Amino acid sequence: MAIDTAALMKEVGRIRILTRRLMDDQLSGDYHSVFKGQGVEFDESRPYQPGDDVRKIDWNVTARTGIPHVKRFNEERELTILFVVDVSGSQSFGSEGHSKAMRAAEITALLAMTALQNQDKVGLILFSDRIVKMLPPRKGRTAVQRLVREVLATEETREGTDIKAAIRTISATQHRKAVIFFVSDFRDNDFEREFSMLARRHDVIACSITDPAEQSLPKVGLVELFDPETHETILVDTSSKAIRKAFAEAEARRMETLQKRFIQMGADVLNISTKEPYIKAVRELFHKRALKRR
Repeated sequence: MAIDTAALMKEVGRIRILTRRLMDDQLSGDYHSVFKGQGVEFDESRPYQPGDDVRKIDWNVTARTGIPHVKRFNEERELTILFVVDVSGSQSFGSEGHSKAMRAAEITALLAMTALQNQDKVGLILFSDRIVKMLPPRKGRTAVQRLVREVLATEETREGTDIKAAIRTISATQHRKAVIFFVSDFRDNDFEREFSMLARRHDVIACSITDPAEQSLPKVGLVELFDPETHETILVDTSSKAIRKAFAEAEARRMETLQKRFIQMGADVLNISTKEPYIKAVRELFHKRALKRR
């Protein structure tokens, strides 16, 4: 199916306007304060002053001048921000006017524009049961705009989800520490070991996208439920209270287990719903990270 370029650019424009409205000085300042740089870089040597850390003495300059000098360092502020976005079949679902794929595009755009304000590099990996697209980290408005276009331009797919394959690609291509926003509904199995290893090497935020209809079945009688990833169809009697209860309890257990595992693996969690405004969730994430840093 060919991409409607005019419709795509219209949607890019809509998200750009939405992002500008949501992004303000506070959000940008919070982002700047809670994401650390890659380390420290040498700035200069200066004469030793009482109270300076003796471990920072610059022995070469001290020997050359005969006067004790210490090294001064600055934190490297430039970050590499990598968005790893799930474009599998389940992302096309949405019951509240927004699909999970659209929410993923919006949250990616907001965070990418915030990164742009801080002059960070942004990169992108789109994945399903394979790597669909990769954009290496780049700085500047053009890089951010292309990233948003690529997320939106991904055609609806009926492919499955392979989180481990995405993580293997990150490990093979991203050798320096990065801030990784992993945007998915995480409807996959047996990825915990690889995800835990990823969180040890990088600063990982699991952006979990959900839809209300996935958490509770409406009472509408007999319905066919189609899985866009496995291509299976099952007939479900939603008039049965027992079936609705079992469905809701199973999904609640899945989400609770997933949240606990992310925390155990060392990742932060950003919960995004297709129904609720997401700017509040972003601010809460930044606030929690600020408290942890203090």
